[in-house]
Amino acid sequence: MYNIAVIPGDGIGREVMDACISVLNSLDIDFNFNYGEAGDECLEKNGEALPDETIELAKNADACLFGAAGETAADVIVRLRQELNLFANLRPVKSYPNTNALFDNLDFMIVRENTEGMYIAKEEEYTEEGAIARRIITRKAERRIIDYAFQYAKNNNKSKVTGVHKANVLKVTDGLFKEILYEVAKEYEGEIEVEDFYVDATAMYLITRPESFEVIVTTNLFGDILSDEGAGLVGGLGMIPSGNIGEDGALFEP
Repeated sequence: MYNIAVIPGDGIGREVMDACISVLNSLDIDFNFNYGEAGDECLEKNGEALPDETIELAKNADACLFGAAGETAADVIVRLRQELNLFANLRPVKSYPNTNALFDNLDFMIVRENTEGMYIAKEEEYTEEGAIARRIITRKAERRIIDYAFQYAKNNNKSKVTGVHKANVLKVTDGLFKEILYEVAKEYEGEIEVEDFYVDATAMYLITRPESFEVIVTTNLFGDILSDEGAGLVGGLGMIPSGNIGEDGALFEP
């Protein structure tokens, strides 16, 4: 028996969850579904977008299913990722038949670091004329996500990992990311090829030659943007689900 926390959220999230659970119930596996509240309507009803009860429900589950949230999306999904230490975000960019895709031959994975970078909620308005946002990059977190990307490539018969950064401008933070990328690559030498591109060049290559990618690994903000660009190649955001993976749990956004 697997205990699954179900967080439908707002809008289309409820319909997505109903369809997802219908599929899961057709499998020869025992699931116990427990429901939690989160999102815009939850904020209006309870005064908070992500109640502690929902966080505890997610922490005590074998896995979580999350639908969608409106204006409170960052308060919900970002916090869930951090509370559950879901360090890897996986977005498969895959072409499916009979869909309105720009390309019919794509099958690559975007692996995004989920717990730090620009999405640590450390912003402040220091005067009326300006504001500051902090970006945190640590060796531990970047090593973990890059190693995960190489392991994913190895386990899924992929031959290449592409690291994406902006180390020519962000010399310290993205410089560290690039350094770790090639440290990890040495451990897979002869098995997995490695390359790296600046994020702006990658955005162009996703349009001009997306079939050249197999596994992309990058930091939080860059991965968020590139994932949505990838979705546009295969029919839209509804065509690429999201998996958030941690050492002790997982949260999926069908």
